[in-house]
Order: sequence, then structure tokens, then C-alpha cells
Amino acid sequence: MASTVTTEPSENSAPPSRPGYGQLLRTRGAWTFLLPGFAARQPFAMLTISIVLLVQHTTGSYGAAGAAAAVTGVSMALFAPYSGRLADRYGQRAVLIPGVLAHTLSGLAFTALALAHAPLWALFAAAVPTGASVPQVGPMVRARWGVKLQDSPLMSTAAAFESVTDELTFVFGPLLATALCTTVTPAAGLVTEAALTLVGGLLFAAQSGTQPRVTGTGHTRVQHVSALRVPGVRVLVVAFLGIGSVFGGMQVSLAAFTESIGEPGLNGVLYGTFAAGNMLSGIVCGAIVWKAAPHRRLVVGYAALALTASALWTSHSVLVLAGLGLLVGMCIAPALITGYTLVEGLVPAGARTEAFTWLTGAVALGQAAAVTVAGQLEDRLWGGAGFLVPMAGTVLALVTLLALRSRLVTRPRNRTVARGVGHRVPVTVD
Repeated sequence: MASTVTTEPSENSAPPSRPGYGQLLRTRGAWTFLLPGFAARQPFAMLTISIVLLVQHTTGSYGAAGAAAAVTGVSMALFAPYSGRLADRYGQRAVLIPGVLAHTLSGLAFTALALAHAPLWALFAAAVPTGASVPQVGPMVRARWGVKLQDSPLMSTAAAFESVTDELTFVFGPLLATALCTTVTPAAGLVTEAALTLVGGLLFAAQSGTQPRVTGTGHTRVQHVSALRVPGVRVLVVAFLGIGSVFGGMQVSLAAFTESIGEPGLNGVLYGTFAAGNMLSGIVCGAIVWKAAPHRRLVVGYAALALTASALWTSHSVLVLAGLGLLVGMCIAPALITGYTLVEGLVPAGARTEAFTWLTGAVALGQAAAVTVAGQLEDRLWGGAGFLVPMAGTVLALVTLLALRSRLVTRPRNRTVARGVGHRVPVTVD
């Protein structure tokens, strides 16, 4: 007969009450950072599309517009992990306030240069600080959930909720930016983005009571090791690069497609449909109590993403493109949610903000590369050639995931208690 040791419910055992969004949102103090956090990251969804529309208007070239947006994305991708590491060490507030101010000023400078028809090198020079100073609010909110929940079964629900929140911004952000750039003035998108960043970022920074405890000072100083040294994080970075290629490739290609049919205003609608699919599937993912291991779910979800993204270049009508965009969006959310959930098991608590920023930066880097390549393809090849970029990015990332999926298996960092003969269930012991 198997002996039994009574322990706290593990991740694989049935919780006494099903974790859900209602239970998550009743977490004490959650709303104090959720509302300002939502306001602070809304501008992020407006940045790339606002740059593309402004620079394309002033230069007449999608290649130049894509290149300027790419410089912004690369800068963000390179500096985001350092921002996360500094936030882990010195506190989020200490990083946010100067970052918000720098981003606002550099964004306005970029806008002024573009309107003055400055040479492309000048736009690139202004794009560097604009991207480097993008506030990493999403990873900071996820880190705050980690402090509040501390290995609770609600962690996967929180990851889904944050993905839904991100995608909600990508529903409204492109719509707002496109509407401002096409009906008010091409510069209105970036000006609004800068203003929202300033107000939302300062409001979020003011919520210092819910930020993670600073680990770089005090009597128990810890050695800070880069989250990128964790093998599983490096695999996730590749996966998120592929996701970024979808975002970037679709932003440029949808803009080119809607302009080619004489309906530029549909750009925001089509991209919003894509983001809505992402948001809806994220809601469903957070409501499901998953039995399959996270690394297996990531491989299956990513295979679906690669399959649907590979069909984008074949579409030649608004309805078909909207339908495919919806499906692609529905496949992105499970991959994002599972990737962020895996971080909780792969990375020590003191390095999670940095780990989250590596993933966010990977999306930005993939998006930047995709914007550049898709812009060149749209300028030099046929209309819709930019949709080849999401196909290539996701297929290459899927191959990497399949080859290195064993590195995503989370292993307990604490001792375990045996339950039964020949069957050991990891149970965290404080």
C-alpha cells in the first residue's frame, strides 16, 4: 500500500476552489497597480504604428518607415533587460521616473525631426533614445503579481490576465493611433503616445507600496546573475522573437495592403481584429485549469501559430485577411501566456523582472526586424510580400522549440516530499 504525506496542494493537484479571474481580482491591493499599469502601457501599442505612419507620410517610403521603427524596436530590445535588472536591484520607481521623462522628450524630438523632413540618419539618431527609454510597465506589473501571489495556483491566471490586458491595449492602441494619424495629423499619434506615457508612467511609479522588494541593498545582499543564463529563458527568447515577427510583419503589411486598396483607415480595424483574437483566446486560456505541462502546451500552441501565420501571404481580400488575422491572434495568446508562466518556474524571484523584460525585448527585437524586412519586401516585391515575414519567423522559432523543448521543463528548486511508493510529487517547502 502507498503511504501518504499530507501537504499543501501542489500545482498538479486539484485546488479547493477553481482559480479564476474573480478570485484573482480580489487579491488585496491588486487594483492599486492594475489601473495605473494599464494606463502606463497603453502608449506602447501606439509607438511602432505611429512611427510607421508618420515617417511614411513624410518620406513616402515604407522601407524608410520600417527602418525607423526598427531602430526604435532594437533600442528597446537591447535596453529593456538592463532596465529590468535595475528595477530588480534598485526598485521600479527609481527606474520608471527618469525613463518616463526621457521617453516623452525623445518621442517629441523624433516627431519634430520627422515633420521637418530631417534626413533618415537624424531620425535614426532620435529613434535610439525613444526606444531605449520605453517604460517596461508590463514586466513590472507581472513582477508585482509574483509578489502578491507567491507560487499560488492563481499565477497562471495572472499570466493570462496580463496577456489579455496587453492585447486589450493592442486593440485600442493601433485603432487610436491610426485614427489620430489619418484624421487629425500624421504627428498626432506620437504626440499622444508621449503624453500618455508621461501621465500613466508617473501614476504607476507612484504606487511604490506594491513593487517587489529591492534585493540589491541591505544586510542580505544577493549576487545578481543575469536571467539570460537560464537555458530555458534563452529558448523562450527565440520563441518570443518569432512572435515579434508576427506583430511587426502584420503592422507594415496591413498598412501597405489597406493603402493599396484605397482604404487606409481599415488598417487599425484589421490590426484590431488580429489583437482581438489574441485577447479573446487569452481570456479562455486563463479560465481553463490546464493538466498538460506548460512546455508541452507551448510547443502545441506554437505549431498552430506557425501554421496560421504561414497562410497570411495567400490572402487577397479584406474579409479573408481579417479572418486569418483573427486566427493568428488566437494562436499568439496561448504561446505568450505559457511562456510567461514558465518564467515563474525557471527563474528565481529576484531576477524575474529582468526575465520578463528579456521576453518583452525579444518581441520588440523580432518586431523591429520584421518591420524592416517587411517594409523592404513591400517596396520591392508584390503587395502582400511582407506577410512572408511572420511565416519565416514562426517556423524558425518552432524548429528551435522542438529541438530544445527539454530545457523548458521546470524543476523544483527546493526539497520535495515523497507521496506514495515510486511516485514523487514536488511540493515546495518554505
